[in-house]
Amino acid sequence: MRLTDWQLAFEEHLLSQASTANSSFAASLLGGPTLDVQTGLAIYHNAYLSRLQEVLRHDFGALWYWLGDDEFAQLTDAYVRRYPSAHYSLRWLGERLPAFITECLMPEQSPPLVELARLEWAFTLAFDAPQGEPLGLNDMAQLPPEDWPGLQVTLAPSVQQLLCHFNTVAIWRASKGESDFPGSHALELAHICLVWRHQQVCNYRTLDPAQACALAGMVTTGWNFSELCAELAVTYGEGAPLQAVTWLKQWIQDGLLERRTP
Repeated sequence: MRLTDWQLAFEEHLLSQASTANSSFAASLLGGPTLDVQTGLAIYHNAYLSRLQEVLRHDFGALWYWLGDDEFAQLTDAYVRRYPSAHYSLRWLGERLPAFITECLMPEQSPPLVELARLEWAFTLAFDAPQGEPLGLNDMAQLPPEDWPGLQVTLAPSVQQLLCHFNTVAIWRASKGESDFPGSHALELAHICLVWRHQQVCNYRTLDPAQACALAGMVTTGWNFSELCAELAVTYGEGAPLQAVTWLKQWIQDGLLERRTP
């Protein structure tokens, strides 16, 4: 058996449902005085699955906290069978888990679990994202007054946005604090949750609808600062510039924004 054939046979064994190896593959190996070939290959088979599930428990700890050991093990076992690891880095193993939950659960069961899985994956994406060049308060202090009206910004590379229809953030917080499961329920009003990395630490917070709309106007629609103030004037009147500056300062302190190139 050529080396490449042997490697493919070993891969097939690791990815198979059964821990018993193909007889022709097993015949190419020698057992030891205390460990026969089939037992040794079964150990490799089980250890491989166990390692993948360990990675998913780390990346989706809140989902594990919600489902418990047995249900999480069943879910992740089915997931790695359906979507075997195809990247040299296990960092990407859980990329398709939210979509898989949608595939394998009833529509009335999956939405809150999917939302939680997406929130957890957002932390992974934020942690590994490029650094970018976030604006700082010193940058804003040096901005000439005549440049303020036309100021345009965009989100820093690490910023992830998730529209939450359920109390997903509360469940995530409970899992991190190892407190009692708060129960899942739909929110009266959906909100935006931001996840980002700033100074090598992942952060999160939710935005009320008004602030979420203002941020989206600047980073998605492309409002400049003058246009932001004009939009806020409908609600805040003469207080619109102060509200605009207050939010902009908070976004910059958090490390959410980069300056958009004209």
